[in-house]
Amino acid sequence: MRALLFAFALLAVWPACAPASPTADAAAARHERGRAIYNFRCYYCHGYSGDARTLSATFLDPPPRDFTALRRDPPPRQRMITVVRDGIPGTAMAGFGNILTADDIAAVVDFVRREFIASGRPNTRYHTAANGWPNHERYRDAYPFATGQRPLDTPDEELDDAGRRGKRLFLASCISCHDRARVNDEGPLWEPSAVSWPRKNTCCNVPPPDTISGASVFARHDIAPPLVDPSPQQRRGEALYQANCAFCHAADGTGRNWIGSFLEPHPRDLTDPVFMGSLTAERLIQVIEDGLPGTTMPAWRHVLTREQIAAIVAYIDRAFHPLARRERAD
Repeated sequence: MRALLFAFALLAVWPACAPASPTADAAAARHERGRAIYNFRCYYCHGYSGDARTLSATFLDPPPRDFTALRRDPPPRQRMITVVRDGIPGTAMAGFGNILTADDIAAVVDFVRREFIASGRPNTRYHTAANGWPNHERYRDAYPFATGQRPLDTPDEELDDAGRRGKRLFLASCISCHDRARVNDEGPLWEPSAVSWPRKNTCCNVPPPDTISGASVFARHDIAPPLVDPSPQQRRGEALYQANCAFCHAADGTGRNWIGSFLEPHPRDLTDPVFMGSLTAERLIQVIEDGLPGTTMPAWRHVLTREQIAAIVAYIDRAFHPLARRERAD
């Protein structure tokens, strides 16, 4: 009898003294909270299903982590929490310690470990009616191009009717998000010259000069001025300017090309005698190195060397307008 009474007493106090374990509902809710955080903060680089197959991933070096490749050798949980909290220097992985709480970080890490590393699940389907895709199946013919199973530059004559239809669908609708797709020939990664000229002067209603053969009112600004007997430094500067600066400032330095006309504020007109007459070479070098906050002028100090920037300045001084000469102290 005494033993039975002791058992009842133990049962009466057990919930108060035993550590509480999360219920199935609470665990499921926490998992979904981790999913919501991942889908809001992480998918853009790591992909909806953790495989890093995203447009942004193709431009990042090193690329984002493919969580689905970690199933055989998953990193320690605490290591993943530290990475999410502090980031990884030298990569695009930023730290979220000032954005997410410690519990949020743990929740998203646990979601990744369970959803992608342990289970390899596809996560949330993006193409749902709630996201504006009420009948995504109508794009089925485009799936091979969106998933990379079929190269986008496959010639039409090598495609069947469904393939040609899918290619048209992809180019008309899917390419906005699946921009890179897969191609057999990548071509140049970046073409630093403005090539998208309006062909009928639709923006300005100004007849082009006969010398431009009707190309556009912008085309004249994408012709570099000829250099007569340039120095080796000026010739190097010409190549560097036309490869890096002409995209915004135009080949003739006016900033009146197609791209420059759409930027706000407009790129500086390097042929303007008032501005250039007061600009020294030293100041121009500083602007190129550091950029101009609040404008589209970026900093180039990590792209071009000091010698390359000096060559560009020497070219600008020779080709567009002489720079101001700094007076020497007596």
